[in-house]
Amino acid sequence: METILAKALGQDIGQLAAEEKRRLLSRLLARLAHEIRNPLSSLDIHVQLLEEDLAHIAPRTKVKLSGRLEIIHGELHRLENIVKQFVGLAGPSALDLKPVEPGKVIAHVCGLLQPEASVREIEIVTSIASDLPAVTADADQLIQALLNLLINALQAVAQRGRVEVRARAPGDRLVIEVCDSGPGLPAEKLSTIFEPYYTTKPDGSGIGLWIAQQIITAHGGTIEAANAPQSGAVFTVHLPLRQDDRIQNE
Repeated sequence: METILAKALGQDIGQLAAEEKRRLLSRLLARLAHEIRNPLSSLDIHVQLLEEDLAHIAPRTKVKLSGRLEIIHGELHRLENIVKQFVGLAGPSALDLKPVEPGKVIAHVCGLLQPEASVREIEIVTSIASDLPAVTADADQLIQALLNLLINALQAVAQRGRVEVRARAPGDRLVIEVCDSGPGLPAEKLSTIFEPYYTTKPDGSGIGLWIAQQIITAHGGTIEAANAPQSGAVFTVHLPLRQDDRIQNE
């Protein structure tokens, strides 16, 4: 990651302190956000033009294409929120807090990664408590945090491995666990795994887990990394449940 930052920002950062590196990373995220917004705006305009063209085609075809365009709209919206998140990481950020159903968020994230998992013959399974309440959260940011955790798990798992996502709500908190059947985490690195630039992968960026931690922390929660008793890593997210979260589920 330091090499990437050095090339992107045009300076040697090898001897800089961690806090200065974080500031440089914030600058890079702000620059990326600016560069990504331009093609996103163009894509949004062209999707709108395609919707106008649909008015002149056969109804059966129109219905089929409308569903696909709705998916594109949804993903463009999510990308725009990711860009906003990048901007937020470069400075103070605000959460768009609304009641969110954790089960639906988990199902959405698993669905997005299922094609890649299938190609690698990795099994993605979920274990969601039946009485899981809604949680007050920013849905797009929560999706991004869980995506980062699942992508990390998939990258750690060998062919024909397994990734499991579990969710439960003991007491006044929501607990989400992402478990993998990979080799696990080096014991001496457990305390630093969420630091920016840390990665055990040759092509890793070292910011995925850090971004996930920033999102969960912004929600007043915590995220922990540990090794499973037998094998693999377990990332555990704790999110506070408010009283009205419980009421909404009754």
